[in-house]
Amino acid sequence: MTKGPFRADHVGSLLRPAELKEARAKAASSQITRDELKAIEDRCIRDVVKLQEDAGLQSITDGEFRRAMWHTDFLTGFQGIVPTHSQYAVKFLGKNGETAETNSMLVVNDKVRRTKPVMVDHVSYLKSVTTRTAKFCMPSATYLHVRGGRKLVDPKVYPDISEFWADIALAYQQEIEGIAKTGCDYIQIDDVSFAYLCDESICRQIANDGEDPKRLPELYVKIINTLVSKRPKDMTLTVHTCRGNHESMWMASGGYDAVAEVFFNETDVDGFFLEFDTDRAGGFEPLRFVPKNKKVVLGLVSSKEATIESKDDLKRRINEATKFIPLEQLCLSPQCGFASTAPGNRITEDVERRKLALLVEVANEVWGTAGA
Repeated sequence: MTKGPFRADHVGSLLRPAELKEARAKAASSQITRDELKAIEDRCIRDVVKLQEDAGLQSITDGEFRRAMWHTDFLTGFQGIVPTHSQYAVKFLGKNGETAETNSMLVVNDKVRRTKPVMVDHVSYLKSVTTRTAKFCMPSATYLHVRGGRKLVDPKVYPDISEFWADIALAYQQEIEGIAKTGCDYIQIDDVSFAYLCDESICRQIANDGEDPKRLPELYVKIINTLVSKRPKDMTLTVHTCRGNHESMWMASGGYDAVAEVFFNETDVDGFFLEFDTDRAGGFEPLRFVPKNKKVVLGLVSSKEATIESKDDLKRRINEATKFIPLEQLCLSPQCGFASTAPGNRITEDVERRKLALLVEVANEVWGTAGA
């Protein structure tokens, strides 16, 4: 079978090689042309496709090598969405008490329109360099709202917020149609909103922004369902939610209890990629709400830490999850990408490679296959 999510899967972004980071810096300072940068991107993507294939994975991404961040590059591809280069009120946190900012806030200052394809060419190239299942990861539109609320959408442009949601839904539908025409039939929606809504401190900030965090899970589910409502029937769709991922740091903590019933039951997707690598993600109990026709990809392998997980520990945790959801509904992955932002997490490419291979080995031993 070639449809995901697969027993061994991954979230999408991968560590950028030094050559690509250097090329992007040179392009930013006009030392090389856009065409020269693209040629380097193409070569690096071919290499990272081989890395995934050699690890035994069925789902293949381009590592998000043409992006600086998992979200801003895509969203600013639509007319009307622009970066402010400012920081959200909540910072990233590290295990030693350090903090970080990404200055990645966005605002809506004009009518949102898809005036041209955003990343269809990314998918076309990926399809041309692998015979396995190409997966495209796109950020959810809810990202524009959860980190600031209504005030991020200019009321002069959109006096009625529902008109904004309708416009951005149409833009997503048009982009998904373009992606489907490349032959890509596996899309992952990256949505930090649901995990953020499980963190009490972030919920307090959301309330300070003028929104009611208790009503947002249902609103965000409806928005996601509208974004993907016109996808082809044979397209696999999953949602990934995590607690933040930037240079091995995070932003949120808290189990899925606050959103589980609405999120799992009402989101019109085939599966969920869920973070479960640390105590910050809570226990497996919320998985009891997952319907029988949906898969859960357990994010048990850390993309943040260099330590290689043991097979026995992974199998033990998979077994713990089966107390709340049948084994046949489960898959295995890292808890997030290895490089949601261009700098990447604080691990090496060798560790990344070994962790991807580990997923496949454990999947083969637990399910008898790393495929579907």
